[in-house]
Amino acid sequence: MQRIVVLAGGIGGARFLRGLKSAAPEADITVIGNTGDDIHLFGLKVCPDLDTVMYTLGGGIHEDQGWGRAGETFAVKEELAAYGVGPEWFGLGDKDFATHIVRTQMLGAGYPLSAVTEALCARWNPGVRLLPMTDDRVETHVLIDTADLDGSSGDDAESGRRAVHFQEYWVRLRASVPAHAVVPVGADVAKPGPGVLEAIADADVVLFPPSNPVVSVGTILAVPGIREGIADADVPVVGLSPIVGNAPVRGMADKVLSAVGVETTAAAVAQHYGSGLLDGWLVDTVDAGSVQAVEEAGIRCRAVPLMMKDTEATALMARQALELAEEVRA
Repeated sequence: MQRIVVLAGGIGGARFLRGLKSAAPEADITVIGNTGDDIHLFGLKVCPDLDTVMYTLGGGIHEDQGWGRAGETFAVKEELAAYGVGPEWFGLGDKDFATHIVRTQMLGAGYPLSAVTEALCARWNPGVRLLPMTDDRVETHVLIDTADLDGSSGDDAESGRRAVHFQEYWVRLRASVPAHAVVPVGADVAKPGPGVLEAIADADVVLFPPSNPVVSVGTILAVPGIREGIADADVPVVGLSPIVGNAPVRGMADKVLSAVGVETTAAAVAQHYGSGLLDGWLVDTVDAGSVQAVEEAGIRCRAVPLMMKDTEATALMARQALELAEEVRA
């Protein structure tokens, strides 16, 4: 049985995983999920990326949005707003609240996030083993100009900048202001979650889906030991570009790429990961002209259709990634 490890963020990672399951139904798939997007709201621990993977593969996702629950209602959110309790910019639905309540209760009882995630997945049966990248608290923050944040406080008078939680930057501000730095706070002292390094060591192939290379895959790689474990695993590591035609397929990855000094191109993202980590890279057919530059960087590259229009198209992408991994292995 082929053992596949996937480093996944939220929507892009979850949709890719659905295609991968279709392409390799007999494979043993372990997902290392990003927890840098986690946030505490209304006294609850919210894990957006873990939940998006769980809901998508378990059949409970809101398909049009790509996040949140299907058939959702917002009575609790409306009542909280009536009490003047915020933030109102983060839309938690009633069904979603239940997940976060269960998670927070279990964490309060002393269970680590990895055990809580396993318990939640027992309901959804996602068909993969979903492992948080760490049980430790990591939160991605984005440095912006204070003038871009209404009602800001605690300003750095010298720089005129302050850090906000990634969710505030992404959801409230909609990445509409420049990001000057992206910092996964706590990642430098975090430990890989239980089973993470073991899964990497036992893998036959490691895949980077078309997730955000800075705040999703990049945050996972920022946990000490994970990047090193992948580099030392001596198995093919293949990624799929989230950049098509010099623009993000979804979301606003260009803003955070700029913050870390990386151009918004398929070739630049491959070079950002580096040949010391990445063995193969798939770019979209519109970016076929970048294949040579990627290969000159020491990374085997192929141009194939990379738009996840449906499960069938995504399954084809996954098969091509696995085929490239076999080329690398040979």
